[in-house]
Amino acid sequence: MEKINKSHWENVYQTKDTTQVGWFQGTPKVSIDLISGTKISGTTSVIDVGGGDGALVDWLLEEGFEKITVLDISASALEKSKIRLGEPSSKVLWEACDILDFEPKKKFDLWHDRAVFHFLTNPKDQQIYRRLVECSIHSGGFLLVMTFSKSGPTTCSGLTVQQYDIQDLEEFFVQEFELIQSLNYDHITPSGTAQNYSVALFRRK
Repeated sequence: MEKINKSHWENVYQTKDTTQVGWFQGTPKVSIDLISGTKISGTTSVIDVGGGDGALVDWLLEEGFEKITVLDISASALEKSKIRLGEPSSKVLWEACDILDFEPKKKFDLWHDRAVFHFLTNPKDQQIYRRLVECSIHSGGFLLVMTFSKSGPTTCSGLTVQQYDIQDLEEFFVQEFELIQSLNYDHITPSGTAQNYSVALFRRK
């Protein structure tokens, strides 16, 4: 499945205008507001999982964050982001790999995931993800997860997703994480469609 997904996402980023794909955000306001609310400093270590060609890294650099990792299964997506950023991209650690194959060499103070976790529809893959975040986030650090809600789409880019409400997310991560903030919001796609997301911000116990 990993190879299929990788080829799928490489094709998406090689053939489509990123500003027209359904998940595009000119400004990732919900992420920015929640990250700002944690009061983490620019010296903390942050990872954007599935960051691709997204704009969160732009904001992190503008805010002076010094230890930024952006991970995506698509090397093409990361290359687009590097080109957009220009010279500042050299300040970022870019990781082109499937999240299930990720072997971090350090721990993070903030793990940001907008719409990667919900692609893991196999329970075994979901367990791998949970163990990964448990091992990869400092005690007191933050896990910010965004998924399609039970009112949201059942697919994204032609791939099936797992929908979650806030209670689902809390119950899944409860063993090592405390839910400190949550919300649902409608993301409006470039074509004008509303996609409802569940958003959960956790603190590592």
